Amino acid sequence: MLLGPRKEEGLRKMTLGTVLFDQAKGAAVVTLVEEAGDRILPIFIGLWEGVAIYRELNRALALRPMLHDLFCNILHGLHTHLEKVVVDTLSDNTYYARLHLMHHDSPLIADARPSDAIALAVKFQAPIYVAEDILATAGKRPQEVFEEEKSAAPATEDIRAWLENIRPEDFADPQ
Repeated sequence: MLLGPRKEEGLRKMTLGTVLFDQAKGAAVVTLVEEAGDRILPIFIGLWEGVAIYRELNRALALRPMLHDLFCNILHGLHTHLEKVVVDTLSDNTYYARLHLMHHDSPLIADARPSDAIALAVKFQAPIYVAEDILATAGKRPQEVFEEEKSAAPATEDIRAWLENIRPEDFADPQ
């Protein structure tokens, strides 16, 4: 859904911290780190979305275009550029993000899941922003996140090994 312009006061620039995986739960956590502060925002995402972000961070090419690759190719073909990603809403423990796009001289804003928006931001090397009120509510200090990461660290190594050994047959139709 394309949305109209929205106030952008109170946004904090973030960098992508880590992507942690828990295969047993089929989930991942991506952390956004405040550039001019000390807060970290952990966002729980799906396992496959985490893999997409991890691949982009490590510039690991897929044999065939993944959905984020396809979307990126379409935007390039339409001469549209991703200016930035903004995570601006938290409702019922669900984050919402917006893609700020520029098509020629026309700005466009599209609603997106944070996981998809972050994957595209990494692909386009676009900045990521989070609303101050979200950081005030859900942001954590480094020590809190460090303890969470410490307990999940072995899962990161598991996913790295899994990614290195993945084969096309692993995605074959079981029938």
